[in-house]
Formats: sequence, C-alpha cells, structure tokens
Amino acid sequence: MVETPTSYTANHVGPVLVSGPVADAVIAAIKQLNDDVVLFDHGSYVRVLVPWRCRVTREAVEQHLGRSFQMPGDLEGIMSAFKGTFNVSVDEGSWAFDSRGSSGTGSGCAQGG
Repeated sequence: MVETPTSYTANHVGPVLVSGPVADAVIAAIKQLNDDVVLFDHGSYVRVLVPWRCRVTREAVEQHLGRSFQMPGDLEGIMSAFKGTFNVSVDEGSWAFDSRGSSGTGSGCAQGG
C-alpha cells in the first residue's frame, strides 16, 4: 500500500522528485536543512514534504552528491511537480506555504530569485 498525503500534511510544502541518485542527494540535503521531513516514496518518484517552508541549498546537495550541482537547472530537471510557492536562485531553492491559506501546487514552474 502506498502512503498518500493527508490532512496531517495540509500545511506541508516541497518538491516531487524523479527517483535516482541526484534525487537522493537532494532529499539528504533537505533532511539536513529542515525538521520534520515527510517522504512518500512511489518508486519512480518521491514526494518530499516539510511543514510551512522547505529549503535546499546548492552547497548541501553538492556535499551529498559529491560533484557540482547547478541551480536552478539541475533541480528543475528532476522536479516533476511541487507543492507551495517555489523560489529559486543559483544558491538556494525554497517552497513556502501560501500565507493566504492556500498551499498552491505547481508542475515545474518557478520564480527566479
């Protein structure tokens, strides 16, 4: 049985990542930088959720990946969707809960930062 997000995760945000070694490094970096990370592993993709705000840095991903990681391109290349408002720069990506009460969803669209 596959776990799915519930009302418990209603205020959670984060990416949906295509499974693989790069996604594993991004997930490890997210776990390093955020508390209360929830994962829903669906085999070919992993939904990553964090309460209110999820952040990941290029530096943290590179530490786990063992090679350079270019943001936003490498992140967007494995992110098939996301929940929340997504902002990205060359050094950091973040997903935030919409303060107006709606978490928002996306399918790879981003705001530069």
